[in-house]
Amino acid sequence: MPHLVILYTPNLDKPAAQGGVDMTGLCRALADTMLAVRDEQDRQVFPTGGTRVLAYPAAHCAVSDGGAAGIAAGLGGDYAFVYMNLRMAKGRSAVVHQRVGEALNACVRERFAEQLAKRPIGITVQVDEGHEVFDAKNSSLHPLFNKT
Repeated sequence: MPHLVILYTPNLDKPAAQGGVDMTGLCRALADTMLAVRDEQDRQVFPTGGTRVLAYPAAHCAVSDGGAAGIAAGLGGDYAFVYMNLRMAKGRSAVVHQRVGEALNACVRERFAEQLAKRPIGITVQVDEGHEVFDAKNSSLHPLFNKT
């Protein structure tokens, strides 16, 4: 952990000139943002080997009114939506929760500035701290970063 999962409308899988987003670049930027967050003692909050960002276009979707209000406003009816959920293990402070959320949201606002200015798009960023009833981890990534 942490795992950031992004679900988005498939109309964002276009070149930026056509209203799309570089999802691979977004994933890297969000992962780098997560790795840069520090706690109150100036320690890295998230383990490098456990930080993951995964993005999935929705196979099927319906957004808002289907485009009528956007068309009436002269913005077009090709609505887009992005849902981002960061899940982290419990035990971090409220200060860290806020820092993480603010850092991710700043990254999102920067990366989506053009789309927010030019098209109808909704973007949700949520941070959840888990109370897992089952949690198994199988990884050969952590040892790459846990060298003493």
